[in-house]
Amino acid sequence: MTRTPLPSRILIPVANPLTAQELVRIGASLMDRRTGTLTVLGIVEVPEGTPLSEGATRARQARRLLQRVLDYAPEGVTIHPIVRIGRRAAEGVIEAATELDVDLIVFGWGGKPSTARPGAPASVFSPTIDEVVRDPPCDIAVVKQRGPSEIHRVLVPIRGGPHAALALHFADALAHRNDATITAVHLVPRGLGEGIRTQSERALAHFIRQHADGKVEQSVREAVNVRNAILREAENADVVVMGASAMPATGAGETFLFGALPEAVAMRSRKTVIVVKTREAIGKATFERLEARAETLAAAERAAYEARSIPLRVERWFGESNFHHREFGDLARLVDLKHKQGLTVSLVLPTLNEEETIGIIVERARRELMERHALIDELLVIDSDSSDRTREVAASEGARVVVHQEVLTRYGSFPGKGEALWKSLYETSGDIVVWADTDVRNWHPRMVYGTVGPLIAEERIQYVKGYYRRPIVEGGLLKEGGGGRVTELVARPLINLFFPELSGLIQPLSGEYAGRRSLLETLPFFTGYAVEIGHLIDVADRCGLEGLGQVDLERRIHRNQELEGLSRMSFVILQAVMKRLEERRKTRLFAELGSTMKLPRSGHGRLSLEVIELADHERPPMIRIPEYLERRRGAPESSPSPSGGRTAGPTDAAVPSGVES
Repeated sequence: MTRTPLPSRILIPVANPLTAQELVRIGASLMDRRTGTLTVLGIVEVPEGTPLSEGATRARQARRLLQRVLDYAPEGVTIHPIVRIGRRAAEGVIEAATELDVDLIVFGWGGKPSTARPGAPASVFSPTIDEVVRDPPCDIAVVKQRGPSEIHRVLVPIRGGPHAALALHFADALAHRNDATITAVHLVPRGLGEGIRTQSERALAHFIRQHADGKVEQSVREAVNVRNAILREAENADVVVMGASAMPATGAGETFLFGALPEAVAMRSRKTVIVVKTREAIGKATFERLEARAETLAAAERAAYEARSIPLRVERWFGESNFHHREFGDLARLVDLKHKQGLTVSLVLPTLNEEETIGIIVERARRELMERHALIDELLVIDSDSSDRTREVAASEGARVVVHQEVLTRYGSFPGKGEALWKSLYETSGDIVVWADTDVRNWHPRMVYGTVGPLIAEERIQYVKGYYRRPIVEGGLLKEGGGGRVTELVARPLINLFFPELSGLIQPLSGEYAGRRSLLETLPFFTGYAVEIGHLIDVADRCGLEGLGQVDLERRIHRNQELEGLSRMSFVILQAVMKRLEERRKTRLFAELGSTMKLPRSGHGRLSLEVIELADHERPPMIRIPEYLERRRGAPESSPSPSGGRTAGPTDAAVPSGVES
């Protein structure tokens, strides 16, 4: 007989990480270890009238607190801590359960709630649990905690039905994980004839065979008061697992979400009690109700969504996806989580005449992130044909160095950082690729683990940008707050005008960022200054705002460009934004988009106009390059060149569609 599999995705909302040990142990016991993921959820409530983005600092604190829960993970179980922001905790739980497509939510319950506020409805468990249970997105288990203890005997009172089947299924998993015994008890009224009792025993045995794999002791007992009988049986058990019942309330105004009997047992028992409830089966009546609700609310919901969608999404994203590098400063823990997920990480350092800084950056990265902690599996310096000793210095510190002009030579080469980053995808193999600028004078490993951390910690995040305070050097003096002029004068106004979903990014043009290869290989790359803004627009299109994260890397001191260099950068960024706007709207906004920049020159009786070609080219997604596909498949390449590319031959005249040569 094929039995229902154990849950693959379990969500545990945690109010106090210090009391979560028992919940984690129970969740891990109920999970399918082969395919399962265990997520602990912290909720930050932001009151109405306050922007959701105000929860960003509290969300960071909550994530740091949740790190303590990781210590409770049983052998072989990986815990994913996440934090969500909402007006109400129940809203955050339901949204997280839907986003993660969870099979089971495990709540901890401290006991009967205190008296409700005047005018507020009385709570059965707590306002949060009650709201989720009334319209559950999945199966629910509420654990009345009595403190962590060894589990040797599990009691399952059985009355039949889908909730009882789930209870026995979960009890079987608990017993298996903890090497415990199960007693299934069915209580009947006193004075039944021997024939009825025998039928009850056969029915119980059949029910057990259907829903349990392990050995189960069964017992049919007579009882005058069912609740008291279960409480007496519970004294000899460590855990009681009960299914919800349909027993009606007994007093005026009473409401029971799981039924009067399970709730009474959970309240009175001195042992841990787990009450479970299956999600309502989806049938014809369900769809009829949903259709009726949709017809009534559709117009209002559409109007509200159009009016508030982007601002609210940005506010919530800013609060939930705004990390700090210190959250990932425990490198041993981060590496352990990386290994449990089977991930590999490639660090790419793009260079152009960086002999003064590249040596110390490579040395620190290797020492801290490869030798002391195995966070980085591969370190590549991709150089844009420096005229100084950059390549020699990097190689002397142990980096693998390639020149981007010598990679994939069949497709030619363009000057620019974006070209180097595109070709670095071909030259690396990590599941996560992190890029970090190399003109930084106060380089620290946080520039890497800060951007990699969110990708390892949260499945939903696909791409992470770093941000920092950027002082500027003027007249030999370091002035705070002077950096990021192109961001503030060009990129931020453009984003707020045309791509408001990205308006919560603090430094959209920062040079420290990381992404999952599965995403990066599908992105086109601008070959120059526009690579960062192009990535953000394209990632938001493919993954939605929820796929983005940003991380505070604190202070960063680097070489500042002269005003003319910033003007060129601004010109190229404007071009890229206009190009993406035209593509989004499937129309030409301008008859001709300028590709040259005119720079007036004057002085000493001379006046001239210098014309510079500045248009960024655009490389296609790396996934469309045949050599890359061959390398990813592990197939041997023909005619390998010293750079790792291929040497063009007589049959190589045709270039794949969309590849600029």
